[in-house]
Amino acid sequence: MTDTDREYRFSFTKPNYSLNDYKKFMRKTKLFHMLEHHIINNLIDYATGIETGLDSNARKNRGGHLMENLVESFIKKAGFERDVHYFKEMYIHEIHEKWHINLSAISHQGKMEKRFDFVIKTEQQLYAIETNFYASGGSKLNETSRSYKTLAQEIDTINGLTFIWVTDGLGWRSAKNNLEETFDILNTLYNIKDLENGVLNTLSHR
Repeated sequence: MTDTDREYRFSFTKPNYSLNDYKKFMRKTKLFHMLEHHIINNLIDYATGIETGLDSNARKNRGGHLMENLVESFIKKAGFERDVHYFKEMYIHEIHEKWHINLSAISHQGKMEKRFDFVIKTEQQLYAIETNFYASGGSKLNETSRSYKTLAQEIDTINGLTFIWVTDGLGWRSAKNNLEETFDILNTLYNIKDLENGVLNTLSHR
């Protein structure tokens, strides 16, 4: 488990943290909630992936939401206030209406609507952020990497707008070549470690 201040690697065969740390883990991962409301019936089966594996789409959604929450916690830690300095789940037309930035390069002359996970506004720049986490590989990663590579190139033509992609997960091991291609043209591609090292703290100074 990773939070904004520390990374935890819990062992469930030989306890390596205090009881309070394990309680905190259970609360933050919603395991207490799932047990209490009978969302899962067998904690051992759940922990070993038996029940989880039967619901892969729900698991991906939970992983995506957890990643969004983690990224948002770092945005707040960098000093940005929600609905003042940063905004969650903003569409292209909302960005245009609020800041009058011409986004036709990414909307394909108004024919396509796009939603960003977060948008940060500083005095000098507007940052559009996409986040995702991939625990396992698959064709989706290559598709995502190509899509964001194209998006980065389109946004690069828009004055005053910078694209940030925050992604992580072991799944990228099987698609690292595609990720590297995107990284070559997008120098604002970050992972969780970059967030922990305070990369978002620099945005207000750009």
